Amino acid sequence: MVAMGLLHLVAPRVFARAVPDYLPWHFGLVIVSGLFEVVLGIGLLIPGLQNLSAHGLILLFIAVFPANVNMALHPDHFVQHSFTPILWARLPFQPLLIFWAWKARGSKE
Repeated sequence: MVAMGLLHLVAPRVFARAVPDYLPWHFGLVIVSGLFEVVLGIGLLIPGLQNLSAHGLILLFIAVFPANVNMALHPDHFVQHSFTPILWARLPFQPLLIFWAWKARGSKE
């Protein structure tokens, strides 16, 4: 999570292309989502923050799903045509990431 968040901060213009046209402030949304990925990813490593961080990541995974769908629907903006199936194949992984975050909540003592 931290590495991907940092990548959003280092190359925001690349990720901004994935934001659907109906959303405003593409560059800003990428920066904000990258910051959340970094902070929440670090939070998963801190026992007292695991629950909050995991729930935040679940919300983040849901929030960025439209960008992943947008990439699959408009692959010509992002990758060579031969990579189009990969964009579709990664969509089912979003629920798995949500499940992973749910499991990363830490113990409930």
